[in-house]
Amino acid sequence: MQFQSDKYRGEKVRNKVPYFGMMTALSLILSYVELLIPIHFGVPGIKLGLANLIIVIVLYMRGFKSALLICVSRILLSGFLFGNMFAIFYSLSGGLLSLLIMNVLKERKWFSVIGISIAGGVAHNLGQLFVAMLVVESYKVGFYFPILMIAGMLTGALIGGLSMEVLKRVRKMPMIE
Repeated sequence: MQFQSDKYRGEKVRNKVPYFGMMTALSLILSYVELLIPIHFGVPGIKLGLANLIIVIVLYMRGFKSALLICVSRILLSGFLFGNMFAIFYSLSGGLLSLLIMNVLKERKWFSVIGISIAGGVAHNLGQLFVAMLVVESYKVGFYFPILMIAGMLTGALIGGLSMEVLKRVRKMPMIE
């Protein structure tokens, strides 16, 4: 499915600023909502990844550069508001690797939105695991990978399914000029 519209290529900067602000705010709100959900999976680092819903949608609607801008903005803002520097490093490593993998798979058209989101969920956990190995200076943290991979697949499928439904509905909406 290709959702990125040629209509936006010539869009003026003044029209992009509200869009990026709104999408960054939505992803920041979803990050906060995720903190409020009292679900603990028993393994450190496993979360639903609700903010990634916005990243997947923006990746399909506006492309890699827009998704990258919103991803980095959201991670920095949520890290400073709700976390700390370690949270920012973990989130940046996972978020950037995830976005890169999702973009490559999207460009190759190998998978559906759900498949791409699953790959992104696994890549996100892998990126965070690499940072954890560097922080604790031990490869033994890597033993969490099978659990994190399963969690990334499950949450990626959930986020991918939600993203696909949102993209279907947004595509049917008339654009406001």
